[in-house]
Amino acid sequence: MCGIVGYVGQQAALPVVVEALRRMEYRGYDSAGVAILDGAGGVRVEKRAGKLANLEEALAADGGEAGFAGTTGIGHTRWATHGRPNDRNAHPHVSGDVAIVHNGIIENFAPLRAELEAAGVELVSDTDSEVAAHLLTRAMESGVTAGDFVASCRAVLARLEGAFTLVFSHAKHPDVLVAARRSTPLVLGVGQGEMFLGSDVAAFIEHTRDAVELGQDNVVVMRADGYEVTNFDGEPTEGRPFRIDWDLEAAEKGGYDYFMLKEIAEQPQAVADTLLGKFQDGRIVLDEQRISDQELRDIDKVFIIACGSAYHSGLVAKYAIEHWTRLPCEVEIASEFRYRDPVLDRSTLVVAISQSGETADTLEAVRHAKSQKARVLAVCNTNGSQIPREADAVLYTHAGPEIGVASTKAYLAQITANYLVGLALAQARGTKFPDEVAAEFRQLERMPESIQQVVDSLEPVREIARELADSKSVLFLGRHVGYPTALEGALKLKELAYMHAEGFPAGELKHGPIALIEDDLPVFVVMPPVEGRGVLHSKLVSNIQEIKARGARTIVIAEEGDELVKPLSDYFIPIPPSTTLLQPLLATIPYQAFAAEVAAARGYDVDKPRNLAKSVTVE
Repeated sequence: MCGIVGYVGQQAALPVVVEALRRMEYRGYDSAGVAILDGAGGVRVEKRAGKLANLEEALAADGGEAGFAGTTGIGHTRWATHGRPNDRNAHPHVSGDVAIVHNGIIENFAPLRAELEAAGVELVSDTDSEVAAHLLTRAMESGVTAGDFVASCRAVLARLEGAFTLVFSHAKHPDVLVAARRSTPLVLGVGQGEMFLGSDVAAFIEHTRDAVELGQDNVVVMRADGYEVTNFDGEPTEGRPFRIDWDLEAAEKGGYDYFMLKEIAEQPQAVADTLLGKFQDGRIVLDEQRISDQELRDIDKVFIIACGSAYHSGLVAKYAIEHWTRLPCEVEIASEFRYRDPVLDRSTLVVAISQSGETADTLEAVRHAKSQKARVLAVCNTNGSQIPREADAVLYTHAGPEIGVASTKAYLAQITANYLVGLALAQARGTKFPDEVAAEFRQLERMPESIQQVVDSLEPVREIARELADSKSVLFLGRHVGYPTALEGALKLKELAYMHAEGFPAGELKHGPIALIEDDLPVFVVMPPVEGRGVLHSKLVSNIQEIKARGARTIVIAEEGDELVKPLSDYFIPIPPSTTLLQPLLATIPYQAFAAEVAAARGYDVDKPRNLAKSVTVE
């Protein structure tokens, strides 16, 4: 959510900043803007509501690079929180010689705004962000920090409450940018004679792979020839340098019409990469572990907290963890977790799942769990992000950059990582013998090949999607791990095609949802394997018969060769055999392809669904 970029160097700043904003579009936004310091005591600002193309048109009309000359600049793509998405509320915000961009929420903006207005300052936007610009102007003009740009920035930061990333610029100090982060993401890019800022490394990967992770409550002062990192009080601290291990091509479409299609195709590799190196010397290995095996053995209850698709991956994890460890496991939407006063103690393990590692609701739930002395294990796709930094143990997924807003490869990687968490717990607690853990891992290792088979056979699913694209509603049913898979299928369709879609446990059909069944209503059903939990299969066959008896059209995902269910299917989608627990890695993929194709058939932007953001960094 929102994207911040900054540049100080030798190049013309405008094209660098605009291209960085383009690479930040995936985060979700409804306006965009830039501020360029001209080096002669002036600052040029342009901002527009809507897509980045609107901003580019305005910049071209104002002279383009010639009209916005300068080698220092900042930019922003905004997702509205305070104030409507219009030109007036777009960033950057200006006060005299000051221009700022801001992500997050300044929670005490109301008293700060009242203070400024009482002093005669006229605020022109409805945002919380604008107060920071005016506070900086006042700090530069009077008081103990007058004339000292960096000290004035720290003075402003000391007054702000909430979760935020801020970048400050000043026309009279065109060779320096000051940036700070509290909870929301910010990464520094280190080039040769130039420095970059971004909410994500995608902003500057075209220019450098050398990056610095900024910690909580860190301030960075950056100039073309270097940078220094301090805390909010000005005391020296250190960021964590790291090397970006993916290239620019990884963020391009690679010949696909949409990023999402490319990311669906990348799922076999994402699962394989997530498994890579996780089984060594006969043991499951986490990426980071600041919690002992004895502490894991002492765990008597597991909570899983997550949002959106990550929450659905947690529901899948519950089946695996309880089956393999015999520990009670609860799955909770992160935004509800801390408000219901959950019972936590030192023997509780909280598994926090977040693709970005910056999801605000999940981060606050983690902090609540830590305050109650619970242990926290993070499952995350972003190295060095805030949730892993605050966790006791970390298991990174290795899905690579996911540009499409609706999660695909990151979701399958999360499910894979969650299985590894379950096996690690079973291993530590002794509920599975080493050879049993090894056998389960070997089954996981074989899954990328099966996933590839599904990916290679999606054209019939797309044909079904084009045929059903005009449907008003779609239902999704499943039992056992098929239930969270149904929820994910419904979410994908809601996200991308803006259709009414609901997922239900199939056993609940007669307790209300069956009233929705009518002629030609498309109903998806995930069939469990015939072998293993056979009773589930027979129960779902009965559910399908109930649906067909009321005129619905059945789209059935089942193991290839499942002759019992084929005659009951209006559309049959075969998937390779698997165990029941691992089936979501296969059964989810047709739902992804179906939602993307319905959205495309309806003329919608598959990669950037309306009102949604890739990384939700405010509660």
